[in-house]
Amino acid sequence: MTVLHAPVGVRSIVSFLVAFFIVASSIVFLFDRGQEAQVQMVVDHGHQEVKEKAEAGLLGGSTEAADTSKEECNWSRGQWVYDNVSQPLYSGLKCTFIFPEVACEKYGRKDSMYQHWRWQPHGCDIPRFDAIRLLERLRNKRLVFVGDSVNRNQWVSLVCMVEASIPDDRLKTRIFNGSLISFKALEYNATIDFYWSPLLVESNSDNPIIHRVDYRIIRADRIEKHASVWRDADIIVFNSYLWWRKQNDDMRMKVMYGSFEDGDARLDEMEMMDGFEVAIKKLTEWLGEYIDKNKTRIFFAGSSPTHFRASNWGGEDSNKCLNETEPIYRVGYKSADYSLMAMAKSYFERLEAKGIHVEILNITELSDYRKDGHPTVFRKQYVALTKEQIAKPASYADCTHWCLPGVPDVWNQFLYGYLIMYK
Repeated sequence: MTVLHAPVGVRSIVSFLVAFFIVASSIVFLFDRGQEAQVQMVVDHGHQEVKEKAEAGLLGGSTEAADTSKEECNWSRGQWVYDNVSQPLYSGLKCTFIFPEVACEKYGRKDSMYQHWRWQPHGCDIPRFDAIRLLERLRNKRLVFVGDSVNRNQWVSLVCMVEASIPDDRLKTRIFNGSLISFKALEYNATIDFYWSPLLVESNSDNPIIHRVDYRIIRADRIEKHASVWRDADIIVFNSYLWWRKQNDDMRMKVMYGSFEDGDARLDEMEMMDGFEVAIKKLTEWLGEYIDKNKTRIFFAGSSPTHFRASNWGGEDSNKCLNETEPIYRVGYKSADYSLMAMAKSYFERLEAKGIHVEILNITELSDYRKDGHPTVFRKQYVALTKEQIAKPASYADCTHWCLPGVPDVWNQFLYGYLIMYK
């Protein structure tokens, strides 16, 4: 057998190249590992307890263990991970269109931890938000959020997430027109609207400015005034839970049938949940009859939790959510009421036979952990505070809406994921 040997000079060069490759590869590997470690590192940020809990994997989560064998991942089950590398997705101080009710940093909130939590589902990742890709998806289209102030909170979040990628102010507009607020990315002819309709059907709370009433009244068979505004939309995101919750045990509402004009008006008093069923039934009937299933995509957001009862997480009820700076760490924590969501879902399922699919943005559980995410006193107050309120800040703390950047950004990441991945 003849063995072919390379000349000595060639062997030396080859040996040198092999050695160089091994050293270079090792350096690149170590650099990459270092970068990865830096990105994944939980930053102390002056809160050693947060760091220790993050390293122990105790930040929020679910009682349901991760199942990586499933083909599809449940984005709604996971945990909050402190991450000041990739979060927040925009600056609340720089967002041109942020509303003063949710601009917590602008109105004096000093701790910034609430901006740096990233939702991490078990066994997968939420698609990373790409504003330009979303705008391309929305080119020549109209997305409308329909509902109450929590839905407006989500609308503001999405507008801030998008407008940061449109540096030229001449290419973006916001127009107020009564109950309708319209944001437009002119280069893409993409419209992102919010329409005030807190009870879905016509009601005595339809005025976007003056809607605080002692007794809520809805019109059982009247939705067209609202529907005419969003019937041509390509994407609709409904939300309607907050205004159906009881503010006290005796709270009830009235449902009007017929009209005074026709002389057949009738007012029935009923429980809030029964009124919600009346409104959901009417909405479902309208969607089934008028929606273009080949054009319009429909979402219904899950219930947004409030954090007024601090005893739920071991605090003092008198403080509400005031001075909370970290999420709830208790695995499997749940305080939100899911009954309204279940009722809405049962009605939406009836539309499936007509080929109309209502997609649920299941954001309730992940939001339930975030007692730290509310404006509390760090927002614009439209009515002068009394001496009693000033002396007791918890009395007027907002534990319903959400600071931005913050929790609603994750809701919009869900929406983005659905729009991009499932057309």
